[in-house]
Amino acid sequence: MSEKKTIYVLGHRNPDTDSICSAIAYAELKNRSNDGNRYLAARAGQISPETDYVLRRFGMRQPVYLSNIGTRVRDMEIRKIPGVSHSLSLKKAWNMMADLNAVTLPIVNRDNGLSGLITINDIATSYMEEQDSTILSKARTPYKNILETLEGEMVVGDPEAIFTKGNVLIAAANPDVMENYIMEHDMVIMGNRYESQLSAIESGAGCIVVCLGAEVSRSIRKLAEEHGCSIIVTPLDTYTVARQINQSMPVRAFMRQHDLITFQPSDYTDSIKEIMQKTRIRDFPVLERGKYYVGMISRRNFLGIRKRAVILVDHNERSQAVDNIEDAEILEIIDHHRIGSLETMSPVYFRNEPVGCTATIIYKIYREKNVDIPPAVAGLLCSAILSDTLLFRSPTCTQIDKQAAQDLASIAGIDCQTYGVEMFTAGSNLKEKTPEEIFYQDYKKFEFGDVTFGVGQISSMSGDELRALEPKLRPYLERSCKEHNLSMLFFMLTNIIEESTTLMYYGDEAAALIEEAFQLTPENGSVQLTGVVSRKKQLIPAFMEAINKESAI
Repeated sequence: MSEKKTIYVLGHRNPDTDSICSAIAYAELKNRSNDGNRYLAARAGQISPETDYVLRRFGMRQPVYLSNIGTRVRDMEIRKIPGVSHSLSLKKAWNMMADLNAVTLPIVNRDNGLSGLITINDIATSYMEEQDSTILSKARTPYKNILETLEGEMVVGDPEAIFTKGNVLIAAANPDVMENYIMEHDMVIMGNRYESQLSAIESGAGCIVVCLGAEVSRSIRKLAEEHGCSIIVTPLDTYTVARQINQSMPVRAFMRQHDLITFQPSDYTDSIKEIMQKTRIRDFPVLERGKYYVGMISRRNFLGIRKRAVILVDHNERSQAVDNIEDAEILEIIDHHRIGSLETMSPVYFRNEPVGCTATIIYKIYREKNVDIPPAVAGLLCSAILSDTLLFRSPTCTQIDKQAAQDLASIAGIDCQTYGVEMFTAGSNLKEKTPEEIFYQDYKKFEFGDVTFGVGQISSMSGDELRALEPKLRPYLERSCKEHNLSMLFFMLTNIIEESTTLMYYGDEAAALIEEAFQLTPENGSVQLTGVVSRKKQLIPAFMEAINKESAI
């Protein structure tokens, strides 16, 4: 059975009530289709007090926070190359690499924490360039590694011991000559000559390696035990033993331990790609919690990366979408705004209708599919419609929105007008919030040609509350405009009861744009727009027309 695919249902940055509630309701609908996938409502920013009130009112949790939809390391094919002990012999490491078709092995401790790495180049370098006859002891080579490498048997001594002192020598001379160069603790490779074995033991050798499987006499064994000398018998010839014995050294002697480049499963691939391209290293360990080994990745793993799947609601512009939306697999778009700048790699289900709220479209889909709407979901959808249409006062509101809201209110057991006032009152308690929190509560960025500007909006049923906000927000407009490198910045203080907006602005061309769009002369950083309550249907279209006129001149 194939693994369930997680598909995120996601609204725009700085989400409003429609963005959040539509995502939750559509994820609920998709999960009830039982198509084998798992649909998860998500949010691309912090929720507003109004939305928080709505979720608590109908007993719903906040959607999962997803600030970046880009692929992560966990979305790559992580190669499960097994971690090995630091005592593993170079020969066995080499053979493992050949069997696994790998060029790097991770060295791990007993807790599966990464201790280091060894590459096929490290092993080749150790074998070809190392001429030190004491290297075997310096590497603290376990005798069991030597036995494994030489296919040998220890007839005297402890196979679990470690060779820590002495040179490695070949007994090619007469016994009387050998006495002059065999030192205490040395390992001596030799044949079956009794005199040579006796001389090596009496000279203080720590170990003798007898080649060609020669029988070791009882007297030599007894003498070796008395002198603390180990004896290894191997079926290999002297030349082969001399050539291969260094391959018994443990990988810890040559592994790389410092300045290792590692990644975590949660790392975004766009951030690691440049790091990987700047180094000649081929394989990189993936560590859970920055410590525990998971597997290996390389540059070639970018080819088969699994993009994260997403359904977008309440927006279709790249500037309003979650970070790295271009790296995601967009499956559907459900929206009620103008068609924007998003592009997809393949055809998608795109539903865009000229209604006042995305939640109205979600409601219609429920009805079209003959799926019952749970009371809590109905409450969310109704709240979104009331919020986006400003209790049916916005020019974006259609008869379809009103009918949908009334039907949903009946299912949820609420009255549109009474509940709407409660919702807006809960959402407009802004006295304790910072200018930044207020500004980004409902903020969107727009791009028209070379002009990039931002528009925030706060709606309230209290004119006094809105008037108190203006001086609080004034200094933040200038700072935010410069920080985000925008041409202009606007903020709408919308009075729901009076159906009007105080439009604050900042930017060299902002006043001229307002004058061209509304035939009004702004003064002291703001202008009063009577009858204007909708950013989508009144403010942005007027700005677009004015910008297009300016471009045509």
